[in-house]
Amino acid sequence: MASIIFRTLISNPACYHLSWLSPSSIVRSKCKIIRSMSSESSQRIFQLKFDPLTGNSEWIVVDEGEDTENSPKALLSSTSYLDMLNDSRRNRAFRKAIEKTVTRPCHVLDIGAGTGLLSMMAARAMDSIDTQQCTGAKGMVIACESYLPMVKLLRKVLRVNDMEKKIHIIHRRSDEVNSADITSRADVLVSEILDSELLGEGLIPTLQHAHDKLLVGNPQTVPYRATTYGQLVECTFLWKLHDLHHNEAIALDSVHLAPAGLETIICAKSQQYAMHCDAISEEIRLLSEPFKIFEFDFWKRPESHGQTELHIKPTCDGKVHAIVTWWVLQLDYEGTVFYSTAPKWISSPSSSKDKQTESYCAADWCDHWKQCVWFIPGLGMSVSKDHQVHLQAVHNDTSLSYNLKYDDPRVVLGPNDLHVKDCQLTLSPERIGIYGDIEWRSSMLKAVRNALQKNIPSLCVVADDSVFLTILTAYLSPTSHVISMFPGLREKGAQYLHAVADANGFSMDRLKIIGKRETCLTLEDTNQKKVDLLVGEPFYHGNEGMLPWQNLRFWKERTMLDSILSKDALIIPCKAILRGCAMSLPDLWRSRRCLETVEGFDHSVVNSTLGACGDLPASQESPCLPYFIWQCGETKALSEVFTVMEFDFSNPLSPCSGKAKIGFTKSGSCHGFALWMDWLLDADNSIVLSTGPERRYWKQGVKLLHKPVAVGINGSCDIDGFSSAEIEASLNSLNGELSIKHAFL
Repeated sequence: MASIIFRTLISNPACYHLSWLSPSSIVRSKCKIIRSMSSESSQRIFQLKFDPLTGNSEWIVVDEGEDTENSPKALLSSTSYLDMLNDSRRNRAFRKAIEKTVTRPCHVLDIGAGTGLLSMMAARAMDSIDTQQCTGAKGMVIACESYLPMVKLLRKVLRVNDMEKKIHIIHRRSDEVNSADITSRADVLVSEILDSELLGEGLIPTLQHAHDKLLVGNPQTVPYRATTYGQLVECTFLWKLHDLHHNEAIALDSVHLAPAGLETIICAKSQQYAMHCDAISEEIRLLSEPFKIFEFDFWKRPESHGQTELHIKPTCDGKVHAIVTWWVLQLDYEGTVFYSTAPKWISSPSSSKDKQTESYCAADWCDHWKQCVWFIPGLGMSVSKDHQVHLQAVHNDTSLSYNLKYDDPRVVLGPNDLHVKDCQLTLSPERIGIYGDIEWRSSMLKAVRNALQKNIPSLCVVADDSVFLTILTAYLSPTSHVISMFPGLREKGAQYLHAVADANGFSMDRLKIIGKRETCLTLEDTNQKKVDLLVGEPFYHGNEGMLPWQNLRFWKERTMLDSILSKDALIIPCKAILRGCAMSLPDLWRSRRCLETVEGFDHSVVNSTLGACGDLPASQESPCLPYFIWQCGETKALSEVFTVMEFDFSNPLSPCSGKAKIGFTKSGSCHGFALWMDWLLDADNSIVLSTGPERRYWKQGVKLLHKPVAVGINGSCDIDGFSSAEIEASLNSLNGELSIKHAFL
């Protein structure tokens, strides 16, 4: 089972206090936590266990001292802590700034301390001060960290670095700290609670409370200031991620997910999306110079809401599909140490004449901070060189938003479908991209049409959250009844279908929406009819970021429907294949490698807990994690695609395993294996939907090696290299976990 922990804090087991972190933010831990605050020795974690095969979840209690597979330890491997600690540019920039800031014994507060790196930097800086010149002055460092698993790691790190007595830990959220917890207000704030958007981890509310309750007037801060920047871009790929109406119009397949008059009934949420824009830099056409949007000073209390109006002159004619944004940190007061998340096509802040300036741009690939993308509605905005564009930017406590206007009143960005709000479906950009993809749509259309030619079903069941398959089957088989399970979309899915039924030529009296997480259909639900056609993409709303094989939930649901399937029922997809490829992934591996010393502080004790790859004990394996391979920096396939195992949906779910021998087709350093699912839509295996790395709409599973392995083409590898490998996988049919083992030959 996969596990999810919620970072919602409670001061009383009966009183749930919701965090101010917005659901859309790219939260560092990618999880939240619920804990009891009665006393630190008796704190317990309420952990949400999620079963990918059923979609069900349940709360279980894990005591602080437990260290089992049910503990949060396994969950930390999916966070970005490890990636962040491997970002040497970030760490060096903070060290330089802290050494420039902490020049006397003082009271330092570290909010969101994590493993305590910034706290230890501050304590070391005070230790290096000439105490003879600071007679009587005393310094102290307080590390504030609310996340219990990180507090446990923090204590371990302080212990191995002999810092336990130099740093006082407050296991609480900073906005729960008051004057009774600290002897005096802090002179210096060191903190790094930034996400790719800048504000999503609650920077503004945290700073507001800190300035009100925890800091002296005019404190020193590291960072000192953050500035957000943007640039207008044209990019067909980015357009396809949000404009379903115009993309599906090109398909001409008579399925209208976003029909005329309801153009935005399926849409991506209006927010910034974190993305490695360097990966698509060759497809991006820049339409403006970079422009400054907002400036946030950490040394003074920020406002919850801000607005600015910008007048931007396009540098060439084109169509604005998106705004790419990033931020730059000025870490010290003097303005000599910077860190930037700008894409590589942007020159660094250190291009100034001051040679003392040190700039740490994100030149080395890292995953904890990316650029962000804001989509321009519809087909985008056509612009002309030197014809001004007006940009309105707004921020609240946790996010930024934009409104682009042209000074030509004849330009209209797109329809304003306010009347669709009640039945509007908000999907991920990747899902919108899939639904607008001509090749994907034609494959689904061909598979369903072929199935209907063999047998006109009396009853068809859509097992997942596919509105596309629901409309397609209702349209292609006008005499059939369709039941859609919609375990994630639920009532929203039903409202949506009512709205688009007329445009797609079917009547809702032939459709039934179940809207339950459990597939528990009986003959009473089907009016005593057997199911003739069972279909799925498979797609489960809200689970897009999971490992590819966790969509085998479709197999589980097919199994639960076994008793009401007709004898000759057709199942689409009829089979799934786990495929893989040996990969060179130097950037990803570097970001996940074992830690040794980080700016002089031993962090080796965190490696197994954070899921590092490297010199781990033989009994420990690095976890398989979901990534968009195309966004993983430098990548190279070292083998042909291989088949590991098959999953036959004509039979009920059962344990299964498979093995593949891999021959390398290119020489290089193998850092791991990319694994994905291919879905076979027909018994002849002629229609295959692949979720492999060549497609950008799906995440793949990545299994990283302990160490990079030198490999070469059969018969031509170096004496220390390998010419082949073997990979073996087995599926646990009870919990959906996939066990993966490998060996180099």
